[in-house]
Amino acid sequence: MSGRLVVVSNRVALPRELRAGGLASAMHAALTERGGLWFGWSGRVAANVPEEPRVETAGAITYVVTDLARADYEAFYLGFSNRTLWPLLHHRPGLLEFERRDLEGYLRVNERFAAQLAARLADDDTVWVHDYHLIPLGLALRARGVGARIGFFLHIPLPPAELLATLPGHHDLLRSLSAYDLVGLQTPADLRALRDYFEREAGARLDGDAIVLPSGRRFRAAVFPIGIDTAHIARQAQAAATNAATRGLMTSLQGRALAIGVDRLDYSKGLPERFEAFGRFLAQHPERRRQVSMMQIAPPTREDVPEYRELRERLEQQAGAINGRHAEPDWMPIRYINRSFQHATLAGYYRVAQIGLVTPLRDGMNLVAKEFVAAQPADDPGVLVLSRFAGAAFELKEALIVNPFDADDTADAIERALGMPLEERKARWQAMHDHLAVHTIGAWRDAFLDALAR
Repeated sequence: MSGRLVVVSNRVALPRELRAGGLASAMHAALTERGGLWFGWSGRVAANVPEEPRVETAGAITYVVTDLARADYEAFYLGFSNRTLWPLLHHRPGLLEFERRDLEGYLRVNERFAAQLAARLADDDTVWVHDYHLIPLGLALRARGVGARIGFFLHIPLPPAELLATLPGHHDLLRSLSAYDLVGLQTPADLRALRDYFEREAGARLDGDAIVLPSGRRFRAAVFPIGIDTAHIARQAQAAATNAATRGLMTSLQGRALAIGVDRLDYSKGLPERFEAFGRFLAQHPERRRQVSMMQIAPPTREDVPEYRELRERLEQQAGAINGRHAEPDWMPIRYINRSFQHATLAGYYRVAQIGLVTPLRDGMNLVAKEFVAAQPADDPGVLVLSRFAGAAFELKEALIVNPFDADDTADAIERALGMPLEERKARWQAMHDHLAVHTIGAWRDAFLDALAR
């Protein structure tokens, strides 16, 4: 593959912001290998936005970042991206809020990004656009004469055609995906939804992995499930197992088992349902009281959006009610923590937990599920309880797969995990670990870029 790699994302991870092992690290590695450019929003909301973006160079990578005006931030980011697309794509049309001015702001920001980026591109570049904030960017670049290969990857789910059609203006927005040469999705279900949508709503026909529009325009769509840096997380977890934070957690547990959940505070993560299931488990198995604690780490996010403030209040009330009903003077059933931790600290917490609770109502992939498996000790691994509606369930079939809408199903899985024999735990963990050791984030990156080059 000749030319530079150009990565475009809503937020740019500058070198000082990188954390080892994540998506940003994978993009940084690819850009370093080939030389390239990373373009996107700086994360700043400015009263006076400069006409030209800021440029910063580090080694072989050029970082180009642009600010957003307050009106653009509210319409593009808070509005259409997070109050319209996010709930829709997570199968929650009842939470969808649509304002035409938000759509206009979303398109306006994408056009502005395209204008700032197009002048910096050459036809032998390879452009990789990431996620739902930037769906129409490829079409905007094509309109400016960009002839480079352009790929798009959707990190979150894609719902069925019937749900996509509830979005006002869905025809123009979703058909703009055809401007890309390759569209990558997380799961086979997401791919089926995309192909079905284009057949039903755009009159397209399918030709192998290509979707062909009546105009003759064709683009490819395929599944590329994102991975993790499995070996790095395993090393990180092993190193963190004896650090002060992990030792302090273990001391506080007083020999009890730990069930851990780590999620952004988001309605897609199924946190109220998870709390309800843990409370149900305690009610159904009183003999397990004082034997296990659940620790839920849920850093706040998007606090400007009312639904997220309401979710936080609901969880605080649920945790208080469950603890009030079941707690003992020396034991708290639920430890509910509203702040973030360093990734190395979390890796240590994963390693000493007997159960990983990953029960979203809908998730594109959910890398916490994979990180929990990677962090576990091979000689005494814990058990992953995983929602069937997480993309990771398509790969980690040896987890205990549950329906998060069924509190009894999740409660039963917690009980099964606590009583699972060591040999079964080891066999399930080994199968999942072997998969993750091959399907890493580097392998994901290479597979997508190789497919785009073809």
